[in-house]
Amino acid sequence: MTVDAASMGALLAFFAGILNGTYTLAMRFLGKWEWENVWLLFTLVCCLILPGAIVLLTVSSPFAIVAQAPSGAILAALVSGGLWGFGAILFGQSVSAIGISLTNTIVLALSAALGSVLSMIVLNASSLTSAHGKLVLLGTAVAIAGMVASGVAGSLREQNRKTLNCVEEEGEGSLVGRRRPVRIGILMCIGAGVLSAIFNIGFSMAQPLIATAVRAGQTATAGANLVWLLMLGSGAIVNIAFCAYLLIKNNSAGKFFLRGGIRLYTLCALMGLFWWGSIFIYGEASSRLGPLGPAIGWPLFLSTGLLVSNVCGILTGEWRSTTAKTRWWVAGGLATLVIAILVLGKAGAM
Repeated sequence: MTVDAASMGALLAFFAGILNGTYTLAMRFLGKWEWENVWLLFTLVCCLILPGAIVLLTVSSPFAIVAQAPSGAILAALVSGGLWGFGAILFGQSVSAIGISLTNTIVLALSAALGSVLSMIVLNASSLTSAHGKLVLLGTAVAIAGMVASGVAGSLREQNRKTLNCVEEEGEGSLVGRRRPVRIGILMCIGAGVLSAIFNIGFSMAQPLIATAVRAGQTATAGANLVWLLMLGSGAIVNIAFCAYLLIKNNSAGKFFLRGGIRLYTLCALMGLFWWGSIFIYGEASSRLGPLGPAIGWPLFLSTGLLVSNVCGILTGEWRSTTAKTRWWVAGGLATLVIAILVLGKAGAM
């Protein structure tokens, strides 16, 4: 692997993080629908339609490759994908419950810590004590510090809102779904963060499937696309079942036929495209970052996503009714995340 390839991998992980940090922004403009309407379409686009189309375009004889791959790698992809599916539900509910910024802070902090360190252990435990591995751990630790600072800011924001008796807007322009007490939202975020980390660990454990694809004459990217289809397809089953339950329970299926539906469908499709694009590009970045690609790329990917999501939160007014102290915590968290991105970028380019 050349330095140029590694640098490109770090750059791709950064770009993937930008897409990951902006995809939930569409949820602020889907208030005419219920959460389950939005999440069902989002799941169909990003977990089934796009991954399936990409595999058809990039992988020759995908069934033969899966048949030749180690059963452990296939099982790891399916199980981790299913667990991630539960985490995706918790994440989507958390965004509606406590907002974009605070949700991303907690979920990504846990996911970055567990996903990076455990992936490094899965891929090469001895790397933890190498100079390269220590730099990855340092960058991950700095990223977590930035995420914690952002989390403090989020907690202070909720206190500020209560003090100032701010009322959450409803209808067009409001966040889809309903708000919940912060403690409930944080518990959902913790569950989402742990299960999100399993997603990256599963990708690490499914690397033999990518190796099988390469031996069959496919590219590493094609192999990664096959892994994503297995993982996301498994997770989609969980999400679609839950959305179907809510559509029946809340009698909300009729909202798919509201006037102005074309714009709502388009926003959901863009939301799915951005999220899938972030995962697709992350997979490409990981393949360029060498044997520790998932361990390096994951925290870089998530740190960038959190940085961008917080900026989106600022631009959409999530931090408008806050004190100077809260805004200082926001600024400190964002600055720390920038440092983490630089450190992880350096690790990726080594």
